[in-house]
Amino acid sequence: MKRQWDWRAQREKKAFLALEDGSIFRGYSVGARVDALGEVVFNTGMTGYQEIVSDPSYSGQLVTMTYPEIGNTGVNSADMESRTCFADGFIVHHMNEPSNWRAEQSLQDFLQSHAVPGLAGVDTRTLTIKLRNQGTLKGFLSITGSVGEAEAIEKAYSWEGLDRRDYASRVTCSASYQWDPEGSLSASWGIAEELPHADLHIVAYDFGIKWNILRSLRRCGMRTSVVPAGTSARDVLALKPDGVFLSNGPADPAAVTYAIASAKELIGKVPIMGICLGHQLLGLAVGGRTFRLKFGHHGCNHPVKDLTTGNVEITSQNHNFSVDQSTLDPSLITVTHINLNDQSVEGIKHNKEPMFAVQYHPEASPGPHDASYLFKRFRTLIEKA
Repeated sequence: MKRQWDWRAQREKKAFLALEDGSIFRGYSVGARVDALGEVVFNTGMTGYQEIVSDPSYSGQLVTMTYPEIGNTGVNSADMESRTCFADGFIVHHMNEPSNWRAEQSLQDFLQSHAVPGLAGVDTRTLTIKLRNQGTLKGFLSITGSVGEAEAIEKAYSWEGLDRRDYASRVTCSASYQWDPEGSLSASWGIAEELPHADLHIVAYDFGIKWNILRSLRRCGMRTSVVPAGTSARDVLALKPDGVFLSNGPADPAAVTYAIASAKELIGKVPIMGICLGHQLLGLAVGGRTFRLKFGHHGCNHPVKDLTTGNVEITSQNHNFSVDQSTLDPSLITVTHINLNDQSVEGIKHNKEPMFAVQYHPEASPGPHDASYLFKRFRTLIEKA
């Protein structure tokens, strides 16, 4: 049955976003009929919305898509990046019905089935400009109609936010598991891949790990044991890994103190690679500090320069915090990559131990192949250790 026209949805499902500064952005509900608190961020990707809402790094965030029309390709099980949706809310200008042969479900039905509120009909250009100028803001999505505007603004203002909050423990797996050791689960566009024999064993910390990271490791001949965020370094080493991987994840890296402690203990004992939150945790583990970016990096078109080669990569990013280069000891750590938009740190390596990390997401492949070398570099690092 065809969905009701937008004007009827606007009339019958009125909803709004309230920001901590008192601003109100009105629209209509296109997701689950639940209210939500979160940090409002904008993502500049023209597509990839399914990967965004299923990325655990977006836990605690209300994601605004800057591209005006979202939903065209629908949703399918093959493009999930984790076991469920982790974004706390989704904000768009216009949500379309799907028209794609791979679609199994509309985005609207998908959000409803995963209890994620959605708000459409929003002037996302104005909202994005506000976030760009003022910085990230806390917000409250009023979907059910039970919270008025004044109360919603107060809820947004009073919310604790993500600073100094450990969200990795909220999104991590509950128990260890093996990822696709025989290659039977790895598929692209429904076609099974020819994968090399997995002759190396990696232990991956799940701080909010994306499935395509695990697929990328498997493509390079690495079988992966995924462990919960709170797993001790001793327990990881007991698994006798050839290498250890620190994954992406949400919120403030400085709050994940147990992971920083584990990283400190692992450096020098086993080759290590980190991505996103894992990169930040390794920066903290070697004595650096992190700081909050004004409005974060969220999108799939961020230019990053590899200082070791001079090459520029088009990268996918999702983070609100960054490693402070001025706090890193240059005799111990070399900055290998920088963001060409704001010169923030995008990659580091240890000068004495087999360890490197990048802030961006090479597995997301917006280049599409610009950053795929990093997983091969990890394998080479292990082989030379």
